[in-house]
Amino acid sequence: MGALTVAKFGGTSVATAGQLLKVKSIIDAGPARRVIVPSAPGKATPQDTKITDLLYLAQQLAAKSQSFDALWDKISARFLAISRELSLALDLAPALAEVKARLAAGAGAQYAASRGEALHGRVVASLLGAEYVDAAEVVLFERSGRLDPRSYERIRARCSGPGRYVIPGFYGADASGEIRTFSRGGSDVTGSVVARALGAAIYENWTDVSGVLMTDPRVVAEARPIVEITYRELRELSYMGASVLHEEAVFPVQGLNIPINIRNTNRPEDPGTMIVSERDPGHQVVVGIAGTRGFTVFNVEKAMMNAEIGFGRRLLDVFERLGVSYEHTPTGIDTMSVVVSDRQFTTTTTSEQIIEDITAAVKPDSIKVVPGMALVATVGQGMKHAIGTAARLFTALAKARVNVRMIDQGSSEQNIIVGVEEQDLATAIRAIYNEFA
Repeated sequence: MGALTVAKFGGTSVATAGQLLKVKSIIDAGPARRVIVPSAPGKATPQDTKITDLLYLAQQLAAKSQSFDALWDKISARFLAISRELSLALDLAPALAEVKARLAAGAGAQYAASRGEALHGRVVASLLGAEYVDAAEVVLFERSGRLDPRSYERIRARCSGPGRYVIPGFYGADASGEIRTFSRGGSDVTGSVVARALGAAIYENWTDVSGVLMTDPRVVAEARPIVEITYRELRELSYMGASVLHEEAVFPVQGLNIPINIRNTNRPEDPGTMIVSERDPGHQVVVGIAGTRGFTVFNVEKAMMNAEIGFGRRLLDVFERLGVSYEHTPTGIDTMSVVVSDRQFTTTTTSEQIIEDITAAVKPDSIKVVPGMALVATVGQGMKHAIGTAARLFTALAKARVNVRMIDQGSSEQNIIVGVEEQDLATAIRAIYNEFA
């Protein structure tokens, strides 16, 4: 049967009948695209509410014994209208009635959230003349919420024959048959799992952008697409806020070196971005720049800190006891900094509480708290072989009059992270982009 392509289509790609006809054209143009993973329909217009959000709301109303009839009419009308516009020989009424009945009977939030994909998968399968495979039958979750490795064999057994298969994204089931979901955006993960199970030659992820851009187009309007990027480089960018692909989607395919191709459903002629295990850095020293705001830095200073065995452990224990995860820990001979996302703070876990606990645990000479920080990551595996990369980066920031408050380079030497004032974030990103693009 030749090489197989697994094609996942995101919410915007399957939002309307018109978009689904584009999907059909893409599938028909590539005979290798025999396994399709669709998302729930996204917003048809910017004013719309996503189907998944409507399903969450319906479940919440049902849980409170409140009527959700009007809301359900809106949900079902969306699916029925798409099916009608495509002139499909598909009767969705029984499936819609079953979902409504189960919600009314007290089905949980994960069941509700999964139904957008489950219902729309039937629409896509009918359109493509494909076999519909309920993800609950082949994607298994362990009690911990992690993917059960037996999923791979189930998918392989069910989808190895000729013809086309449609497996809805985002959900599966546990050993008891209860519906379980990946985290939001998890259809990307389903596609990756299916690609690994079937030993696909490539995993295509179709969305509404022509690949991964070097940086946020809201900051740099002319940001150009990245032609090729490694899994590790993409992980570094995703960690700092770049969000084209679910951050867990690389793991299933990475072990088998299955490349991921980010493509644009609205511009199928564009080659998009290839995500691979290894690449030749060539002249592309830096592949991307990503930044995000909302951090606080705790600068802890103590003379002879380096000679005090267990100092770092006791300091980080403070954050662990308070349930606060940290982002980075730059160190010096008498200083140690801990960078924390502001999302970690609560009414009980405040910076004042952290300072109090640090003081008791390590008895520092001083603690300085610096709020309002942003982090900017410059990523590229070519940096470790390119002499002067750091000099170019900091010269660009200096020329843009951006004050660097913190520097941290990963041990892999694939990224340099700088801390800047939040108001300088956009300026810093533009300066670095202009230097390396």
